[in-house]
Amino acid sequence: MAVRHRLIKKSPEDVWKVLSDAERYGDWVVGTSRAESDEGSWPEVGASLRYEIRIGPLTLHNQTVVRRSEPPAVLELEANSGPLGTARIAMELRPWGEQTLIILDEHPLRGAGGALHNGLLDTVQHVRSRAMLARLARLCEEDESPARGTAGRPRPHTA
Repeated sequence: MAVRHRLIKKSPEDVWKVLSDAERYGDWVVGTSRAESDEGSWPEVGASLRYEIRIGPLTLHNQTVVRRSEPPAVLELEANSGPLGTARIAMELRPWGEQTLIILDEHPLRGAGGALHNGLLDTVQHVRSRAMLARLARLCEEDESPARGTAGRPRPHTA
């Protein structure tokens, strides 16, 4: 199980604004590319995004669904990686003075990921979680109107 934390120099409301912006998902989730809105209104319970994760020559087509949303304190997601199974990604935003202590808890939930879960995979997950929290902190701590690129941004789902 990978549990990481990070102090972000913004209020929980400011951090929540970034987490609740579906267009920014690819900016803070490590490895995400070609993301698009799937269903619902992010981050309401049941809303989802579809995206690709690239690991070397391998491309995984994933979907993440919001399972719990309590603005601006709790966001829990279930990431479905097809044959690899699903993972629970829980983020708790705690006020820390005028800043936010974010606690990220990510672990396999169902399928092959849980069966193959071991210490080596935990180590890899810790490195990924640390990078993800660093990206999130950077996005939150930028100026109010940062120049935003488009790489990895969700686009409206087209049927």
